Amino acid sequence: MIIEEKRKKLLNSLIGMPNLLNIPVLNEALRKLPQLYGNFLVRNELEKLRQRILTAELSELDTIDIEPELLAADIARLIHDKAAPSVYPAVNAAGIILHTALGRSPLAEEARMAVNTAAEGYSTVAIDRYSGKRGDRYLHVQDLLCFLTGAEAACVVNNNSAATIVLLNSMAEGKEVIVSRGQLVEIGGSFRIPDVMMRSKVVMVEVGTTNKTHLRDYKNAISENTGLLLRVHASNYLITGFTQSVPVMEMADLAHKHDLPMADDIGSGCLIDLTEFGLPHEPLVQHSIRDGADLVCFSGDKMLGGPQCGIIVGKKRYIDIIKKNPLVRAFRCGKLTYSALEATLKLFLDRETLLTKHPVMRLLTRTPEEIGRKERVFLRKVKSFLDGKCETKVINGFSQMGSGSLPGRDIPSKVIQLKPLKMTVDDLANRFRKNDPPVYTRIENEAVILDFRTVFPKDLPHLQIAFEMIFKDW
Repeated sequence: MIIEEKRKKLLNSLIGMPNLLNIPVLNEALRKLPQLYGNFLVRNELEKLRQRILTAELSELDTIDIEPELLAADIARLIHDKAAPSVYPAVNAAGIILHTALGRSPLAEEARMAVNTAAEGYSTVAIDRYSGKRGDRYLHVQDLLCFLTGAEAACVVNNNSAATIVLLNSMAEGKEVIVSRGQLVEIGGSFRIPDVMMRSKVVMVEVGTTNKTHLRDYKNAISENTGLLLRVHASNYLITGFTQSVPVMEMADLAHKHDLPMADDIGSGCLIDLTEFGLPHEPLVQHSIRDGADLVCFSGDKMLGGPQCGIIVGKKRYIDIIKKNPLVRAFRCGKLTYSALEATLKLFLDRETLLTKHPVMRLLTRTPEEIGRKERVFLRKVKSFLDGKCETKVINGFSQMGSGSLPGRDIPSKVIQLKPLKMTVDDLANRFRKNDPPVYTRIENEAVILDFRTVFPKDLPHLQIAFEMIFKDW
């Protein structure tokens, strides 16, 4: 009975929409949006509050504050957020190069310029400029991909999951696809290879064990209903110790002896041998093609450093089959993706300038010494804000590739360690995120960590202001 009385009291005391709209802080914020949309947002927030009151337990009812000025301020903050772009620039000081939540690879200047050119008007994305007839959009990047990988043909869809689905469905719908148990990976968002295969309408046949799969396992599993041999690169984890997997060349030879195609899903899509820079090995697309894989699929926005897309390269006769699959139209990319991808691929034609123009390669090859120097210079600039409020030092640390690339491989770096004296590390990290633009860090050993490997020169003024805003008037 008491709880119902409290509900009724709160509901009866809740400010009405007309009066709420007249509170100055909210009224001012609503000028940033068209009236109908602004009113819709306010009405929606009021309804959420009513529903919360109607469903809350007694302990929660006591915490609900319906004070009009406070409510108006909360909704005004929402209005300001809705008026601004939701995909907003951010400072990545977390040291994760391909940070999925922050958009993975930053695009090269050449790719950004190509996108701007394609976006500002009409463009020849799917028309032959000489004949005036409908053109093949894949031709924008096919020659580049073939040259760089050694493949005969190429196809591009909107991400690598789509590439895997359309590849499997085109090659083996209703048939068996043989894959190692040790390669049944789960990628971000709880998407798993078994689920992808089911959606592709193929029959998954598991062979081997989690840690060891032999060539004979594939051979013994081949039947008259086999449609494809599939290899999946375990790009987001490592299995070490007593392990064995079958190389691409041996799998391809076995498949071809049985007149079957062999596909290699390598995930990250590396075109450069990272061991040249003292970094861990990552499978190369061109090596899979060289070793006999009929089809190879990979991401465009990971190690390749381009826009989000999924790329399939391989034998022309198989790529032609894939291009005719109706799913390709459902997964196809638009002019902005093709423009950015073409410009990114062209960077790989010149090894001399790749390391300076390609953002991912530039970040990846920064030395700890270079990073440490920049961090010490920065700390000297903000030292006056930190005295007596935060302990700071530059220490040895590590960066990560992220997005399932170079799994379990720490990249040596130098990092700034912040130990606040009068607030928790969680509170400090939260204040960085609430900055404009937001600054993303990481927490280790009861300290906030900033890794300048992923901080661009243009970010430094914003980062300095963030330190001033957080610490100066503390």
